[in-house]
Order: sequence, then structure tokens, then C-alpha cells
Amino acid sequence: MIQIDDVVVSLDCLREKFCCDISACHGECCIEGDAGAPVEQEEVEKLEEVLPEIWNDLSAAAQAVIDKQGVVYVDEEGDLVTSIVNGKDCVFTCYDDKGTCYCAIEKAYREGRVNFYKPVSCHLYPIRVGDYGPYKALNYHRWDVCKVAVLKGQQADVPVYKFLKEPLIRKFGQAWYDELCDAAEELKKQKYI
Repeated sequence: MIQIDDVVVSLDCLREKFCCDISACHGECCIEGDAGAPVEQEEVEKLEEVLPEIWNDLSAAAQAVIDKQGVVYVDEEGDLVTSIVNGKDCVFTCYDDKGTCYCAIEKAYREGRVNFYKPVSCHLYPIRVGDYGPYKALNYHRWDVCKVAVLKGQQADVPVYKFLKEPLIRKFGQAWYDELCDAAEELKKQKYI
């Protein structure tokens, strides 16, 4: 583990390799699991703001869930998460003609229709952020649905923290990310990673 400011980073975030390959996994991370994606309290308003713009991209089942319980709920562990359809699909999923799942929010963002990318926990995956009072902990989350991303990351030699450069900067800032990169280089020289 290393610490930068109030953030503790698992060495797995620096040593493990990862690179998404949506053509192989078809966005399975948005449709598998037993709860929605973690959401920060300040993101709820943003999710509600983009809803009218992405409404027609959502399935009728997702629209019904949102009408009934809203864009988020508190899961069994007490965490605020995106609402889900039939116990698995995130309500913000949409599909292309090949059956690949995409985030409707990210799609709208890339098309210039909204100014919110998607929940930061989704953007940061496979890193999960734990909140421990005055400290945050970044841990690498292993999930079978991402086996292809691990293989692709190994082949391309892309460490998790480099694959997630953009969302890490979004969450913690450029100076923090630069310090993380410096720490990783030092750990490589010392053969810790």
C-alpha cells in the first residue's frame, strides 16, 4: 500500500494489468451483479438532471423501475447504488443491435447531449473506492466478467492505474495522479511492483 494525501492505494492498482474490451465482454459489468453501481450523494441530482435527455434510450422495464423507486436505492449493505431491473441490469443500460450493453448516460455525454459522464464508480471500475472516515482506500476489484480485460491488459502491458488515468484525475485531480505515477515508478525501480 502507498498513501497519497488522504488516499491509500493498494499495490494491486499499480501492478495488475487491465484494458476493457467491450467487443468481447459486451458490457457485462453493467448487467451482472446483485446491486447497482455505487453512487455518491452529490451524483443523485446529476442523474436526475440527465434523465429527461436519456429517457428514450432506456428500456420500458428500466423506465418503470425509475418511476417506482427513482434512479437510486440503498442496497442490503446500506450503500447508495443505481436502481436495477430484474435484480441485475443497471437502469441506465442501453443496447446496440449486436446486443452489446452501453451506459445511456455515457452515450449521451459522448454525443454532447449531457454534461455528466456517468457515476464516478463506473468510470473508475475495476478500482473500488472505500470510505474509511478521514481516509479513502483504492482497491482493485477482481470479477470473472472482466477476464478478457485482464488478458488484454497483460498483452498490452497496461497497469490498472494507467488504464484509469482519466477517471482517477476526475476523482482526485491531476497533481494527485502525477504523484501516483511518481510513486509507481519508484516502486518499479525498487522491484516492489
